[in-house]
Amino acid sequence: MEQFAQLFQGVIEFHWQYLVMYVIGGILIYLAIKKDYEPMLLLPIGFGAILVNLPLSSIWEYEGAPGVLQIFFKAGILTEIFPVLIFVAVGAMIDFTPLLKNPKMLFFGAAAQFGIFFTVLMALFMNKLIPSLGFDLKTAASIGIIGAADGPTSIFVASKFAERLIGPISVAAYSYMSLVPIIQPPVIRALTTKKERMIRMEYREVKVSKTVRIAFPIVITIIAGIIAPISVPLVGLLMFGNLIREAGVLERLSKAAQNELANLVTLLLGITIGATMHYEKFLQKETIIILAMGLVAFVFDTAGGVIFAKIMNLFSKEKVNPMVGAAGISAFPMSARIIQKMAKQEDPHNFVLMQAVSANVAGQLGSIVAGGMVLALVPWLLSL
Repeated sequence: MEQFAQLFQGVIEFHWQYLVMYVIGGILIYLAIKKDYEPMLLLPIGFGAILVNLPLSSIWEYEGAPGVLQIFFKAGILTEIFPVLIFVAVGAMIDFTPLLKNPKMLFFGAAAQFGIFFTVLMALFMNKLIPSLGFDLKTAASIGIIGAADGPTSIFVASKFAERLIGPISVAAYSYMSLVPIIQPPVIRALTTKKERMIRMEYREVKVSKTVRIAFPIVITIIAGIIAPISVPLVGLLMFGNLIREAGVLERLSKAAQNELANLVTLLLGITIGATMHYEKFLQKETIIILAMGLVAFVFDTAGGVIFAKIMNLFSKEKVNPMVGAAGISAFPMSARIIQKMAKQEDPHNFVLMQAVSANVAGQLGSIVAGGMVLALVPWLLSL
């Protein structure tokens, strides 16, 4: 009888919650394959969620010893190695030239981070209403950073402030990033008129020298390091990747960062994040609240950029198409493409892609700076 029990131990230990997690994992895989929503991340996350929710699975822990995915988690996420390596790859992929040609777009990259700070306050308010949530300032900051629309930044901050919530925070960040084409258009239409969406913007071709392109990542790193030293792992390695790209003498390293490094780390990061989604931690009321507040963060990020553009138009002779402000989020280059598509729907001859790309690149930088600010401000506020 004992041998029979051992043979079917997996069946005996099976809980209905496992089925729920299989459905969640399956939905993420479906979105990745069928809808092509961030497939490089959602597919590994979905499969990782299934792996860790197999009865008596040794993938996370076996006879008291850490399994392979727990080793990846401790060595790659808790040590922050995976997120910062992703930033090297992202830096090598990003061309900051559109932003350097149109520096005022930096303001949109800043304005579109409004959702982060709004959501932090909302999380703290929710905690007052429901104290059992346990959303202290560090947890609220970790939830708010979902609004950065930047998965590695969200993981980095959560690993510092709310390790237990890395799973739902990461899933929310990457899921909403993939749903930007669905989330942004209704918000933009609600806040703008047809006339505003038809505003044409003049594009001036400005030559940016190689010296400026090389100096930019160095100067940004120094400024960020002085203002917010804790942001250096984020900003510094993003700019290091960009410096490799712009140097012109490290083409092999630049391509390796954009391809081999990005692909390998993304693969390991995704499946490891999925492995944090064990039902005991994931199927909690906090998860639903985090997912809801993550959506709020994305909505208010978009709204912040649009409203800032409308305010600028009150004082500027050269009008800005308010939709460009929405591209100030970090979902690059998806958001810029959405703005151009919406502009063409209103006016087939309206071309705002370059301005939208500039704002989008600024958003990539702005999200990392916002993450650094959160990492610096929260400990300071707690020390008061």
